[in-house]
This record gives sequence, C-alpha cells and structure tokens, in this order.
Amino acid sequence: MKIFHIVSVKAINDRILLVKFTNQETRKYDITKLLEKPMFAPLRNIEFFNNFRIEPGGYGLVWNDEIDISEYELWQNGISVTDEELEQYREVVNVDQ
Repeated sequence: MKIFHIVSVKAINDRILLVKFTNQETRKYDITKLLEKPMFAPLRNIEFFNNFRIEPGGYGLVWNDEIDISEYELWQNGISVTDEELEQYREVVNVDQ
C-alpha cells in the first residue's frame, strides 16, 4: 500500500486535523483515541495542540521531542473528506485546497 506524505495540515477544532497529502486527497483525523494514552495527554491543551509542525519531507506531525504522529497513522486512520465537507470547513478556517 502506498502511503502519501503530508503537504499541509489545519486544526479545525480542539480534536480534529485536516491533513492534505501529496496525492491531493484531504483526510480528517480525530485525535480523541490518542488522548487515552498518557504520552498524548498534552494535546488536551488547545494551545499546545495547535502548535505542531510538519516534519521535513511530510513524514509526520511533530509537537515536541516526545509527541508526533506519522503520516502512516494520519493516512490509515484519517477519514476522506468530500469536496462539500471541505467547503464547510473552509467557512470555519482557511483551508487550502
């Protein structure tokens, strides 16, 4: 299975990320399940959650030396977003298409 790299990411609320991949597909990723694991607890803080960066090459999202999410996780467990949904999100945040 081919895994695509991350091009851009937007947080659309305190738990959901919109992730655009190199194949131009956008997926919605909910971090709620990750919050059950102690290492991801800092993501409960909205300011911390919003302070991520894309790893060089688009291989994952990084918050600090201890917290990251791979492009594989975001791709495999993200949900495809339709063009209609993307338009709705565009009203909430500035989402690049």
